[in-house]
Parts: sequence; C-alpha cells; structure tokens
Amino acid sequence: MEIAKESFNKSSEWIKRNARPLEAARWGYLFEDAPSHNVIHYLSAFQNEDGGFGHGIEPDFWTPDSSPMATWTAGQVLMEIGAGSDEKIVQSMLSYLTKTCNESTCMWPSVLPENNQHPHAPWWHWKEGVQDNWMFNPSAELAGFLVHWSTDNSEKAQLGWTVIQKAIDHLMNSHEMDSHEINNYQQLLKMITVHADKNLQRDVSDKINTLIEKCVDRDVSAWSTGYKPLPLDFIDGPDHPLCEKLGDLVEQNLDFYIEQLSEEGTWGIPWEWGSYPEAFAVARRNWIGILLIDRYKIFKTFGLLDDIEKL
Repeated sequence: MEIAKESFNKSSEWIKRNARPLEAARWGYLFEDAPSHNVIHYLSAFQNEDGGFGHGIEPDFWTPDSSPMATWTAGQVLMEIGAGSDEKIVQSMLSYLTKTCNESTCMWPSVLPENNQHPHAPWWHWKEGVQDNWMFNPSAELAGFLVHWSTDNSEKAQLGWTVIQKAIDHLMNSHEMDSHEINNYQQLLKMITVHADKNLQRDVSDKINTLIEKCVDRDVSAWSTGYKPLPLDFIDGPDHPLCEKLGDLVEQNLDFYIEQLSEEGTWGIPWEWGSYPEAFAVARRNWIGILLIDRYKIFKTFGLLDDIEKL
C-alpha cells in the first residue's frame, strides 16, 4: 500500500490552484518544509480585534463575528504548526476565550445566533436549547488550549482546569458520544499529558477508546454512502492503542481513502447544506482543500509518503 508520486503531485497542484491561501500555506508547512509563519500570516486574516476568529474559517458557517467554534478551528491550526505561547495571535485568542466562557455551564457556546444571519449549514443554525446537542464540543478542547498555552498558575490556566474537570465528569458519565466530541477529548488528552495525574490520563484514555469502539462504523460496504465515523477519524497513527484492536478495519480505511482519490487528486465531501447553493459551492471547494490536508497527514503518519519524501 502506497501513494503514487503522481497522485501526490496532483493533490499538491490542486491545493495551490484552488484551495484557500491558508490551506496552501498549511500544505507547504506539512509537506514541503515551508515556514510556519506563512500559516500564521494567512490565519491572522480570520482573527477579529477581540482575539476570536470568524469570517468562515470553518467553511460551513460564514458569520464574520468571532465565535468559539471558529476559534477552535484556528486553535487546531496553531497546534498543528506548534505555535508558541509568545505568538501574538495565540495570546489574543486566549484573551477572547477567557472573556466568553459561560461560568455557570463551564462551556463556550458552540453555535451563536449570529450564524443565522449569514450562509450556513443547517447543523450550524442557532435555536433555543441547541447547546444540548453539542455539550463539550468544542469546549473540552478550548479548555485544553488555555492550559497548553498558559503558565500553570495563571488565571487562564485555572479557567481551563475548571472547564476540564466538568468536561471529564461529562465524559466519564457518557455511554455514547458523537464522533466530533470524542475528537475534542482526544485532543484535550494530548494537551494535558504533561500536567495531569497519570491515573487520570489512563482513565480518560480508556473511556475515550471505549466510546470510539461504540461509535466507529464497521460496515465497510457502507462507507461510501454518506458521512460515517471511520476508524481513521480517531486513529492518528500506527501507535494508537486501538490500531491493533480494530486491525483490518484500519488497513481497509487506508485502502478506501486511496481508492476514493479522484483523477485530479481530490476527495469529494459526503455532505450538503440543502440551502444557499452559491455559498455551498464555495464552502465545498474550501472543504476539499481541508480534507486533502487531513488525509495526507494520515498517510504521512502511517508511512505511506515515505518513498515520496525520499525522492
């Protein structure tokens, strides 16, 4: 199993011709040894004066206003490039997060009323009580950002730990969970490994893996029929504890991604908005660029790009 040099080149060319500058910069950083400051340069275009992010950085909702969910998207990019706490873009983001957390629920609002005023996918539509559908997505990961980029005893870190404790209580009492919220907890666990008690880390890891096993779609024949939680949505490399347990499913998922790669070096996205057709056409193109990066990152961690990188 391998990725052909020709396929990689086609994907790279598609990114450079068609993706947003942000994704082109990320691709350059991840696969072509380009500097991280290129990513920060284009990421900063999505940041508002209050430190939060908006402007459609998450392509399925287009409000220019800052939102915790859009800020989470930016935070993931900053984690990807290993941004330091001394970066202005990071400190501004943390300031936004400290000002927008709901202290009574220990959550940031996942969906804002402002979403409804701009093109958006139906799952990003705000209505009363919508937070119950989202719970600690993305609050668990936002709290991790506060801990990761703050000194241990700072006000920001203390807020982060307060949210983390509530988030972990929710996790440990959950019998099933949406794949995206599981991903939030996976990223949170990575961010607290140098801070949290080892027993707590083990318990949280075991619980996350139990929820993944319940969530993952094992029907390989149905993977191409819609939006499914696949093994590689959770398993980020061959050293993951579930890699051996899920066994053939991981290999089949890698094969599936390779088989689904189009002649132009892209993957389609398995969802639609059902509204705002002109805006969705733009969002779809933006998502194709994001998806290309996500899947080539997986190929890289599983060694499928090793021969290409040696050329």
